Amino acid sequence: MIGTTLNVVGILAGGIAGTIKRWSLSKATETNVKIVLGVFTVYYGLRLTILSLNGSLVQVLKQVGIAILALMAGKAIGRLLRLQRWSNRLGHEARERISSAKPNAPDRLGTGFKVCAGLFCAAPLALLGAVQDGLSGYFYPLAVKAVMDGLATMGLAPLFGRGVLLAALPVLVVEGTLTLVSGQLLKPWLETHHLLDSVNATGGLVVFSVALVILGLKRIELADYLPSLAVAPFLTWLCG
Repeated sequence: MIGTTLNVVGILAGGIAGTIKRWSLSKATETNVKIVLGVFTVYYGLRLTILSLNGSLVQVLKQVGIAILALMAGKAIGRLLRLQRWSNRLGHEARERISSAKPNAPDRLGTGFKVCAGLFCAAPLALLGAVQDGLSGYFYPLAVKAVMDGLATMGLAPLFGRGVLLAALPVLVVEGTLTLVSGQLLKPWLETHHLLDSVNATGGLVVFSVALVILGLKRIELADYLPSLAVAPFLTWLCG
């Protein structure tokens, strides 16, 4: 649970810093932070995929093809389930609450908790990172999310006060539970049937897609790709 721990620490550190002193990053600093996070995400996403490929050239090409097919099928399933629409609706509601919030409002603590908890727990990177941390101990996606969430809480703390700090608790519960379930239940089964590498290879490509969003290079419906993690082992088993 290294990734979950880092995420919780990032939220607490950002919230405390924003509560003690109003911090604001210049546009140049924000751009530099995005570039650094994007580069790290590209590296760790592709690294996870490459580490999951093995065997001869033909086998590697077959594994890459399965990962790409898993992404395509997963996106189709995600659209049918309207995962991205649900994520967009949650983000829209959060933005409305932020825009209408007042620093001296009596309910700002509860509002800050709800806004931050919803944003941090329902983010596609939270679900993807927690699963990867459990399956392979690959905590780097959640480390990137820890920095992003820390900066977000730093900016929201002056508006919502200590309510942003309370959001660390549901993040610990949600991501921690996903990590433990993935590590204790899913990982042994996937390893027994030689399907773990296919999940990691596909997950690495999804993490790489996160970098494109961070850098603003392409708008990708990340939530719709989450079912590809379940499609990948099925396709691998189907293809023998």
